[in-house]
Amino acid sequence: MSDTQHPSDSPLGKPTPYSDSYDPSLLFPMPRADKRDELGISGTLPFFGMDVWNAYEVSWLNMRGKPQVAIATLLVPADSPNIVESKSMKLYFNSLNQSKVAGPDALLELLRADLSAAFGASVSIKLTLAEDFGKLQMGELDGLLLDRLDVDIDDYAPDPALLKVNPDEAPMEETLVSHLLKSNCLVTNQPDWASVQIRYVGNPINQEGLLKYLVGFRAHQEFHEQCVERIFMDLLRQCQPTKLFVSARYTRRGGIDINPWRSNFSLSSMPANKRNARQ
Repeated sequence: MSDTQHPSDSPLGKPTPYSDSYDPSLLFPMPRADKRDELGISGTLPFFGMDVWNAYEVSWLNMRGKPQVAIATLLVPADSPNIVESKSMKLYFNSLNQSKVAGPDALLELLRADLSAAFGASVSIKLTLAEDFGKLQMGELDGLLLDRLDVDIDDYAPDPALLKVNPDEAPMEETLVSHLLKSNCLVTNQPDWASVQIRYVGNPINQEGLLKYLVGFRAHQEFHEQCVERIFMDLLRQCQPTKLFVSARYTRRGGIDINPWRSNFSLSSMPANKRNARQ
């Protein structure tokens, strides 16, 4: 990280006053490139995808001073040069609480400009207003549950050597799910909980090894987006599937959840943004 954009310089883990005046300078971008260099990703990305943010504590004042509330959904492209530290996003949204805005469309325009500037790429934003809250759907990730396996685990660092295939078995298409992904914040070491879905086409991946690998993130410190890219790259290199999709839905912190997905093949549709039971 550069001197001005290191995670330790962010608001994470520090007492922070909450501004009651709109302030886009609160957003704290960090370049993706540094962590991707660590993962050996350079040049053309070996995947495409999105980071899907849901912000549940969005509020502002209408022009008569009456509070308005909404849920904001952000679609951040994986090829954006930056991520934004999540506490700074919370502070940014809270800075709107006492700000008068001339309606949802004006708010969307403001959010698009500020967040696209911070991420360094065009960010799509949707507001779900209070009258539409009841239309939001819940659902769990589909797939064969890895957590059914009775395995012994004594290593809580991600070990790519655990990822193996049986080259003697015919290639197959499979979707696997685990609710046991836990990583820790890169700065505060606070726990981040997630469900993860892996879809692939290729030689069958050893499921016990995959479950042990995923549980290995339990003591690992990395941001959500970085964990998903690490899982993707380790599976791609160790198992060499012809098609690979990795998605994680993290539980919310500070009124925000972040749900990255990465794929190396075209999808028939965008992954559903359904809130699961733990979100």
